[in-house]
Amino acid sequence: MNFRKFMLLVFGLVSFFCATSSWAQSSGSIEGVVKDPSGGVLTNATVEISNPVSGYHRETTTGSGGDFRFSNLPFNPYHLVVNANGFSPYTQDVDVRSTVPTSVGVNLKLGSAAENITVEATGADLVETESTPHTDVDRDLFDKLPLESASSSLSSLVTLASPGVVADSNGLFHGLGDHAENSFSVDGQPINDQQSKVFSNQVPVDSIQSMEVISGAPPAEYGDKTSFVVKVTTRSGLGQTKPTGNVTTSYGSFGSVTGGANVAFGGTKWGNFIAVNGLNTGRFLDPPEFQVFHSKGNEENGFDRFDLQPTATDSVHLNFLYTRSWFQEPNSFDAVATGQDQRAQIRTYNVAPTYTHLFSTTTLFTFGAFARHDVFDYYPSPNPLADIAETSNQHRILTNLGLRTDVSYVKGIHNVKLGATFQHTLLTENFGVGLTDPTINDTCLSPGSNLDGSAGPAGNASINDPSGCAAVGLIPNDPRNPLDVNPGPNVTPFNPVLGCIDLTRPNVTCAGTTRGLFLFHGHRDIKEVGLYLQDTITKGNWSFNLGIRGDLYRGFSNNSQAEPRAGIAYNIKRTNTVLRVSYARVMETPFNENLVFASTLASPVTGALFGATAPIPPGQRNEFHAGFQQAFGKYLVVDGDYLWKYTHSAYDFSDFFNTPIFFPIGWDRSKISGWSIRASIPNFHGVSAFFTSSGVNARFFNPQVGGLGTDLTTVGAFRIDHDQKFQATTHVQYQPRKNWPWIALNWRYDNGLVAGGVPCFNATNPNSICQGTSFFIGTTPFVNLSGLTADQQVQAGLTCNGVAATLTAAFASCPASQYGSTRIRIPAPGTADDDHNPSRITPRNLFDASVGDDNLFRSKDNYRWSLRLTAINMTNKVALYNFLSTFSGTHFVTPRAFTAELGFHF
Repeated sequence: MNFRKFMLLVFGLVSFFCATSSWAQSSGSIEGVVKDPSGGVLTNATVEISNPVSGYHRETTTGSGGDFRFSNLPFNPYHLVVNANGFSPYTQDVDVRSTVPTSVGVNLKLGSAAENITVEATGADLVETESTPHTDVDRDLFDKLPLESASSSLSSLVTLASPGVVADSNGLFHGLGDHAENSFSVDGQPINDQQSKVFSNQVPVDSIQSMEVISGAPPAEYGDKTSFVVKVTTRSGLGQTKPTGNVTTSYGSFGSVTGGANVAFGGTKWGNFIAVNGLNTGRFLDPPEFQVFHSKGNEENGFDRFDLQPTATDSVHLNFLYTRSWFQEPNSFDAVATGQDQRAQIRTYNVAPTYTHLFSTTTLFTFGAFARHDVFDYYPSPNPLADIAETSNQHRILTNLGLRTDVSYVKGIHNVKLGATFQHTLLTENFGVGLTDPTINDTCLSPGSNLDGSAGPAGNASINDPSGCAAVGLIPNDPRNPLDVNPGPNVTPFNPVLGCIDLTRPNVTCAGTTRGLFLFHGHRDIKEVGLYLQDTITKGNWSFNLGIRGDLYRGFSNNSQAEPRAGIAYNIKRTNTVLRVSYARVMETPFNENLVFASTLASPVTGALFGATAPIPPGQRNEFHAGFQQAFGKYLVVDGDYLWKYTHSAYDFSDFFNTPIFFPIGWDRSKISGWSIRASIPNFHGVSAFFTSSGVNARFFNPQVGGLGTDLTTVGAFRIDHDQKFQATTHVQYQPRKNWPWIALNWRYDNGLVAGGVPCFNATNPNSICQGTSFFIGTTPFVNLSGLTADQQVQAGLTCNGVAATLTAAFASCPASQYGSTRIRIPAPGTADDDHNPSRITPRNLFDASVGDDNLFRSKDNYRWSLRLTAINMTNKVALYNFLSTFSGTHFVTPRAFTAELGFHF
């Protein structure tokens, strides 16, 4: 079936669905009527629901008809409690697993008014008979969680609260061994593109009510990038007859100032939630130095959610988001010396309307649309030659348009969902790049300039052609002429094509391309269609999740796949134990950022730099999970999982000349395996806590099969920088009584990512990343450090014979036996191996804390003041996220930072 016929079929299905109604949300509802023993309705009865693990808690009172309703509920089990004067308390467990409203009938018995009870968890309330492992986090928890980054707080929240997440710089996180194979579902809207703060602007945490992070085999409704699926439920004003909200402002280290306000208001049939906030800081991005230079930035967010329920069976829901961020590219000491001044701006628009119709108590249909628009602009220094190594500019637009429809049916043991998704992504890419360092593509070599006697770049910008080298005593760096001495390990012959974009040699003879900046312009539309059917069958202690998904992808490469999904869970209720296994087949699609550039046939410049280019094919993944959930009494629940993922055509990013022009590439395959565990302590006498830990092996295999630099001849395995042996987060918070002050503590341990271009000695292993960085003087092995500047050596914490490199005293080389680093674990001489023993960032422990009072002046009405003090990296640990990463360069963790926040709540 061709794409046109397939689309006609899909739109035919959508039209049929629309004739009866519409599309999917990610939340459910509980509704019911409270009656007395005679069947009469009870007004003003108190109804509470809670989930002790996520911290979710809500309460309401019954109306004139004895009715109550809780809407916008994340899919979870809830403990329901009803209290009314003169009646015995009523409790019931309610499981919300569908957008179809869950109805509860409550019949109270006569009793003492003094018997009112509060919500109390039991061991059975702490476990879920679910085959897919996931983490639930409610606003009551992350309101107190110390978050590292104000500009990418959603990423910080996911990193801290979820197991299996590797922290990286600038709001990037690696989920379960993959680079950015994560997707967000915001009130049902899929967002599958990059969400770190150098690509796009995130949904502000102020707008989020609760979050569920799916780390297991994804159900059939989720496709594309599913290593981690973050389901976000936003805040709503539906039913909020009395406006509530807050106004906050804060000031902290690096001159960071924030201000924000949110308000929820509405009536019984409508509601609106609005949140606006802004940030101005001197440390917007993570810089390549522990000290901060040229790293100012600001961000403004506006979010609006509108809900309308004109009838008991119809509802309308509209999300609108606008976010703008402007920031400087942080400078290193090297960049400060040249006066580099690079900046960027990102603007994000998002609109997502949804309409739902309830056909009966068992069937709900929903339909909606979404439009998300990212505009990324990158600006070079006013003086291009002030930019180190190269200068670049970029104007990139990513627009994602889509429709999604599904019908949910819940009856008896079945919870069925049938749906379709269509996405049309429009990519427009423009950029320019020019060389600003004469040694990158040098015309001449200087004989004996390296310690091992080899020739190195001369750096003479006045010589525009290799034929002019001999006259000044230099060696022509020309493959057509034999050299008098061997070139150094990092020397490549002069390429006239690259000479055309070398701004330091204005008179070089240009061949093969236009003189000046290398300019690129490209546009492409990417179309994706997904159809799925799934059924969760609950029978006794068993739960079966069965589904099938079909995806069709039309981009630079085409593919379609059938993707079965299956999961089984069994609840041993006597011991409060849940055992589970699951499987998923997933079609992964290439990253969209600069996909046009990565897939375009090689120009003379890209051909000179990367060689061949090939379209990046969609990947095929098989993943398996096995795990358990165990409650110990009512005070502790432990959730563990083991995963194994095998992928044909696995993805990563590379960059163009170390610029922010990142583009996707495809490797032949990957094998990812590991474990994760999360332990949670619900509120116990004011104490609540959680602990997460994981270890993931991320092995990728050559050859590179797609993108710039496609090379089908290279073979071998390597650990990618998503690989991390161990990471853990411990969070504890204590509030003795409601409305009393509270304290929250974080302890984050990271074992260390695989490092980038750090030199080491490894003459015995032909597959080592260290080839070309070592030599012998006599029989003594030496590590050649001339390829790193003094600043880069200081960043890496390099030492030789116990002496640290400084900005004024760098090392040209060091005996391998005396070589080391305080910030990178460098393999011993002769032991380095890309697969089994790569260089890694040194492990780090980071400690954060918050203390606060949510009712500063003990107000007894609805108007109150709050104060919060936060400390990040309290020990001022100096540590790296990464070093000379081929994707993002070098970045340090945040130095010690303090913030004070004042709020007014109503």
